[in-house]
Amino acid sequence: MNDASDPLLTRRDALAVIGATATTASLPLFAQETPVNPSRPLRAAFSAAHTPKPLRFDPAKLKGLSEKLIRSHWENNYIGSVKTLNLIETRLASAMQDADFPSIVYGGLKREELHRVGSVILHEHYFDNLGGDGKPGGEIAKALAQVYGSTAAWEAEFRRTAMSLAGGSGWCVLSFNAATGELRNQWAWDHLHGAIAGLPLLVLDMYEHSYHMDYGSAAAKYLDAFLANVDWAIVDQRFQHARRLTA
Repeated sequence: MNDASDPLLTRRDALAVIGATATTASLPLFAQETPVNPSRPLRAAFSAAHTPKPLRFDPAKLKGLSEKLIRSHWENNYIGSVKTLNLIETRLASAMQDADFPSIVYGGLKREELHRVGSVILHEHYFDNLGGDGKPGGEIAKALAQVYGSTAAWEAEFRRTAMSLAGGSGWCVLSFNAATGELRNQWAWDHLHGAIAGLPLLVLDMYEHSYHMDYGSAAAKYLDAFLANVDWAIVDQRFQHARRLTA
């Protein structure tokens, strides 16, 4: 499954996305300080004003993940979804001005909106939880040890969940459920899947575009590299924020 595929877009729309993506060379690639949970004003519906989030680490300094891979993933897959989300919102706004707009076509646009929102959010979480030393710590490490018996046991289950997607596509997500208070490793076949009330804490992209350039089909080696670069301080901040939200 390819993030960039979009049967709802016309040729003109596709060219607009390509042109918009081409402008990303002027965007900052990474920012050293990016808040995990910034306070944001409410955005107007269909504003089409989403902007790419810079990487919070230097992609040349990751262990086992090449700068070329990270740049390609960030520029093509992530930013491609940001630009397409803006385009879909523009088309939704236009459709709402047409009383005779076909419902079946509007439904397709809403599905694509959901797909792109999921892609943007998951990609931002994925890139933001990279750039660390891979050593679990903080309250999240204590919680995982309590729930799974040890952080090693949690990691074994996370690895198994991730490898169940190897050779295909999808996401592996450690989430905190706001309704049940549970920590779970969850499988998502695409950007549309996720437990209701699940808040992502640690996000792993298992689409082949996230590792094929470096590892070919050796998904297990990519998983090793990913875990060696996790910034557990970010994961811990997300966990504590989620606990505060549901207190």
